[in-house]
Formats: sequence, C-alpha cells, structure tokens
Amino acid sequence: HYANAQLFHTSLSDLEEARWRAFQSAQKAQGVLLADVFSTLSQSRPTRILVIGDTIVDRYVACDAVGMSNEAPVVVVKELEAQDYVGGASIVAAHVAALGVQCTYLSVTGSDSRAEFVSSSLIDFGVDAQLLNDASRPTTFKIRYLVDNQKLFRVSRLKEHSVSTEIEDQLIQKITKMAPALRGILVSDFVYGVITPRIIESLLTVSREHCIPLFGDLQCSSQVGSITKFQNFHLICPTEREARIALSNRDDGVEYVANLLLEDTHSANMVLKLGAEGFIAYSGESAGELLQRQHFPALTVNPVDVAGAGDALLAAMSVGLTQGLSIMQASALACCVSAIAVQTVGNRPVRLDQVEEFVYQRERLTDAV
Repeated sequence: HYANAQLFHTSLSDLEEARWRAFQSAQKAQGVLLADVFSTLSQSRPTRILVIGDTIVDRYVACDAVGMSNEAPVVVVKELEAQDYVGGASIVAAHVAALGVQCTYLSVTGSDSRAEFVSSSLIDFGVDAQLLNDASRPTTFKIRYLVDNQKLFRVSRLKEHSVSTEIEDQLIQKITKMAPALRGILVSDFVYGVITPRIIESLLTVSREHCIPLFGDLQCSSQVGSITKFQNFHLICPTEREARIALSNRDDGVEYVANLLLEDTHSANMVLKLGAEGFIAYSGESAGELLQRQHFPALTVNPVDVAGAGDALLAAMSVGLTQGLSIMQASALACCVSAIAVQTVGNRPVRLDQVEEFVYQRERLTDAV
C-alpha cells in the first residue's frame, strides 16, 4: 500500500525526517503552530458530536505460513491467534471520544454477539452508543488473515440492503431529538445500507435548522457509491480514486478534479486523500472558489496497517473544526492522528496525549539532526 520508491534511494529514518520537515514547511506556509492547536483543544468547553454510519467488526487472524498444498496450488496457513476490533463508523466515534469530545454514536447492528461486542467496546471508549437492532442485517464482519503483518486476503460477511422504513423512522427521530445539543455531525458511510437518501435529507434539515456542520466520508473501495451524494457539507474526505469515480474523470489533474468536486458538492472544505502521498486540504468558502490549498505528507513511511487511516483523519478533522480550529490547523492535527493510527495492527482510538507525545518525539529527533 504505502510502498515507496524513495526507499530504494534512502533509509527509512532519513525519509521520515524528510516527511516531517515537509510537514513543518506546510505548517509554516499556513501559519499553523501545533502548540496553539493543543492549547485550543485542551481549553475547549464540552462539546457533543454525533457520529452516524455503518458498524463493522474487524477480526485479524495471525497465521503461520505452512507452505503450498500438494492437492492444489493453494497457500496453507495455520491460525495462531485472532483479535476483534470495532471498525467502520464505530472506530470513528471511538477516535472522537479519545480526542476529548463527548460523542454519541448512532448505527444499526444485527441481533448478535458482535453487536454486543461493539456496544461494550464503545462503552469502554467513553462513547454513548445508541445501536438499533435489525435481525435481517447481521452485524458486518470482516476477517483479515495475516502472516508476519502481511495481509493475505479478507473475507466479508455482510448484508448491503438499505435499512427498512421503520428503522429509518427511528434513526430520524433520534437525530431530530438530539440535534439541539450537537456541535457537529459526522457521517461515516461504508455503503452498507445505513446512510439512505432519507437519512441524508434529515441530516441536512437539522443542519440548516440548528446550524450544525456536517462532516462526511464515503468509503467505496469494494462497494458502489458516490461522494457526490454529500451535498452542502462543511467537509468531505474522498480519496483521489473516489473523487475520480464520482466525476467519471480519469485523466485530468488532481487540482482540476478537486475544483470540480467542490463545485459539484457545494462543500465548504475538502480533504483529498492520496494514500502514500498524504492528503491535500482545500478551503473554499463559496462553491468552486478555492481560497486555500495545502499538501500534508504521510508521516509514517512504513505503516503496519493502513486500514483505519481515513477513519482517524475524519475524526480528527471534525473534532478540530468543531473546537474552533481552522481547516489548516485541523489538517495538521489530522496528519499526526492518522500517522499514529497506522502504526499498529487493528483499530485503536488515538488520544490527544499520544498526539502530543508523537509530535514531541518527532521534533526532538529532527532538532537533533
């Protein structure tokens, strides 16, 4: 995923140092000081954010490679240990709470043991989880098989049909009831049926009525979806591939595609994720008019697991923007949070004190050179 041709020509430590210096240059270009970011977040008054989206349980199975089967050209592995993690929109909620903001999580799960696992895990993470049970939709379950931290393949168990009208009504009722107390709403859509057109319409309605910013991320790496269904959001966070798919534009440059997508969605801000190259943050106050842009590099050069990088980025951006940070200040924070998130196998919420320690260690190493 993050394999980088630069590693052919330099060492890992030198490349990480170069990325950190590029990150410092980005901060300087935008007048961002991380000390100000941490100070603002630590002094902010209690805020509640709603996260709504698809719940996923991620199981990682550590395996030992045995060899090739004599019966067929099949790799044979021996299971050593399995570990479950909350995933999808639920890890976004856990990140939000870990970064110091009160978080309510609204989603739909099956009537099964995995729903109980998600509920108890989120309680441990300090999230107010409001999960609606739907017996026709088992909790989405993804199993990743690993040998020496290398993923061999993934098996997904899921139902992708949209939730029923009855479930939609319950979700809309809850959204409407809690809206007056919210400072932001995060939509984490994995296109598994929770975020229906009616749900989006109700979110836009409460956003207008209560001046609540909407932050959206739609992940369609293995599903069919389009980021353009998020209209008039305060922030959208597509990958370059998702942006190109949404616009049916394969050939134009990144800047043109970004301008086009901002104009098409009428979004106030956008983060365009570039995988191993980091991301570009765009601030456009009116449709199509780009006031600011800034590239932020991926700070972890050799990540252990990139699966949750986008979830961490969405949570950090949204927390920052609801706490009064500018788009560029929030981007600097998100850059660090996502760098920490990819350093371990499986989804683990990133705390603000971890981010401060990460920055301190990087700056100490850079200053020593």
